[in-house]
Amino acid sequence: MSAPDTTAAGATTELIVGGMTCAACVARVEKKLGRVEGVSATVNLATGRARVSHPAGVSAAELMAVVEGAGFTAALPEPETPAEPEAGEAAAATARTRLLVTALLSVPVLVLSMAPALQFRNWQWLCFALATPVAAWGAWPFHEKALRGLRHTTATMDTLVSLGVLASYSWSAYALFLGGAGEPDMRMPFTLVPSMAGGTADVYLEAVVGVPLFVLLGRLLEARARHRTGSALRALASLAAKDVVVRAGGVERRVPIAELRVGDHFVVRPGERVATDGTVVAGSSALDLSLVTGESAPVEAGPGSAVVGGAVNSGGLLEVRAEAVGADTRLARIARLVEDAQAGKAKAQRVADAVAGVFVPAVLAVAVTVLGFWLGAGATAQASVTAAVAVLVVACPCALGLATPTALLAATGRGAGLGILVSGPRALEGLRRVDTVVLDKTGTLTTGSMTVTGVTARPSGLDSDEALRLAAAVERGSEHPVGRAVCAYVPDASALPEVADFAATPGKGVAGRVAGRLVEVVRPGTPSVPAGNRARKTVRKNPAALPEALASAVRNAEKDGRTVVVVRVDGTAEAVIALGDTVRSGSYRAVDHLKRLGLRPVLATGDSEGAARAVAEELGITEVHARATPEDKAELVRGLRAQGRRVAVIGDGVNDTAALAGADLGIAMGGGTDAAIGAADVTLVREDMAVLADAVRLARRTSATIRANLAWAFGYNLVTLPLAAVGLLSPMVAAAAMSVSSVLVVANSLRLRTWQPGPAQTPGRRPRGAPVRTSTGRPAAANVPAHSIARGDTR
Repeated sequence: MSAPDTTAAGATTELIVGGMTCAACVARVEKKLGRVEGVSATVNLATGRARVSHPAGVSAAELMAVVEGAGFTAALPEPETPAEPEAGEAAAATARTRLLVTALLSVPVLVLSMAPALQFRNWQWLCFALATPVAAWGAWPFHEKALRGLRHTTATMDTLVSLGVLASYSWSAYALFLGGAGEPDMRMPFTLVPSMAGGTADVYLEAVVGVPLFVLLGRLLEARARHRTGSALRALASLAAKDVVVRAGGVERRVPIAELRVGDHFVVRPGERVATDGTVVAGSSALDLSLVTGESAPVEAGPGSAVVGGAVNSGGLLEVRAEAVGADTRLARIARLVEDAQAGKAKAQRVADAVAGVFVPAVLAVAVTVLGFWLGAGATAQASVTAAVAVLVVACPCALGLATPTALLAATGRGAGLGILVSGPRALEGLRRVDTVVLDKTGTLTTGSMTVTGVTARPSGLDSDEALRLAAAVERGSEHPVGRAVCAYVPDASALPEVADFAATPGKGVAGRVAGRLVEVVRPGTPSVPAGNRARKTVRKNPAALPEALASAVRNAEKDGRTVVVVRVDGTAEAVIALGDTVRSGSYRAVDHLKRLGLRPVLATGDSEGAARAVAEELGITEVHARATPEDKAELVRGLRAQGRRVAVIGDGVNDTAALAGADLGIAMGGGTDAAIGAADVTLVREDMAVLADAVRLARRTSATIRANLAWAFGYNLVTLPLAAVGLLSPMVAAAAMSVSSVLVVANSLRLRTWQPGPAQTPGRRPRGAPVRTSTGRPAAANVPAHSIARGDTR
């Protein structure tokens, strides 16, 4: 259970609010909480959470009592248990079953009521029999919430739905049993204007079934979108270790992570995840931080090195002293940033909440006024009730409920075919004027995997191919990421010679004998590494010194942020191998298209200044933020937004999740972490940066479609409500109009399924200093051997 965050000025408490179904519910909860002195609240309908700022003297129990007094449920957040996902699946299955049964019963009623030519003898009694379970069971969720609101003197969209269904059903029952509509040969013509005179009463069974059918459909689509909202936080939680091996007094025992305390020593074996932030006290290894930092290069860790919870141990055994646990870890801080960003609401959403807060009471007031007016004007009871029911039916928010989810559904389906996933409305609301794109480097603009980017051989020594072959032969016995990259770069790794006397020194390198020759692959400046018991005793006096050609290659590679190893044969430095990330083939075109769309690219990466500048210069990006932590990236986004910019962020790692969630538009690479994908609004399924511009275009088009849907839905109410109030619209026509409005909204949304991205534009002039492209789209470099170019080398 999360406790309130208390400060000297007050406290902030988060509550889980249940029972909210529409923006009017949100407005009511915020209004009720705001009436408590010193209390302000922001309620998010999608997440079902309320973030409440209040004086320290106001307890969480008092806040929950206020929410419950408004007719909703309230609780403090609890850690997710395995039963919760099962409960969510059961609720979704129940909703799907209710919708399916309602649809099967409703379709015949709608067809017979609105097509007089199909009406047969006693058709109305068949429709009444089919509509009765819909009115009672199909619409029960609306009745239940309306009753709950009635007990607390509040009205929501559910109140309108419930009253519309009950009023239509009650009048239809009266008409059938007492009003003469039950005659076997009764036919009901389809008329636009209700008859204000007496006579046979009409039945409005199409309104009884149509209202709950369309609203249930909208609620189901909305629920699917809501379920994705918490996926980012669930993915972040999955990175945290569940238990840990604690070492005390030479004895090891496995305990739950909750029992770990600051100062405890714990063990991290090869392949395991570091349980929490700490400092290495014993052992050496290479740590894979890609899940946490997004960077592919391994980080050597030894005694005194700081490690981050969530990193994966790629090599040796480590003993770590815990420096932070629980909410104080970096992973927990990132999760809080994501949660804070998701809890916020756009300005347009706040306006919609305010409108919805007065919409329902206004409709009810209009219906009562219309009933009283017609009765006072001498109209018959049938005519008066007809006008009032027409107001309730025509105001039912079917089109409003379908406007956003249907557009999202169509956009998601179309985007999937293009390699783009649009995951929620947050990406599509108020994002028409995105003008800045913050780009991650590793895994986004680059491939995200370490590979050989260049081999420089010593003049008058071994050629680069032979040096690389010897290095790969030795590295074949290593599990280090550098070794795997070198072996993967050799064309035929199965034909490598055998190695004898293999030895590996953590943080230094590897050595072994290949065909009787001592071969070492080490970091620059490293003394010779012994190879078994038969190591050479005679080596060069200063093996760390390099010839100028190799020393220059080391300087250039390190300037570009590359990882460098030296290949020594019998104590002589023969070659330098540079390793690093390679730029994706479509990155240059993607950045160029973004510029043509009027967007400003900004590079933000946790990598070194040299590596970041090299990629930025190659792609024509002028603004670069290197060595950026997750907090730095989130702060960069906040700063850009504070300047009035509309910011999109594209990334693939856990370190990008806070920035993705805090941006106006978050875009994740499909091959990235689950946390990044969950925090993003748009996901690029294919590992192709060329679809980034299409993703922005699709988001803009979907946003425009939703705005058109909402404009139609509101416009429909503005036109039909006055017509119903003055008696120019019968409930049957009102139900038809409501259905037609919903169909039009759906049809407009379905246009997105045929949307095509604009034709690819011819890339502009290559920026100064950018490399010439090969036929594969990858850059070429004059100083790299031809065999390296053929393998996609970028140097």
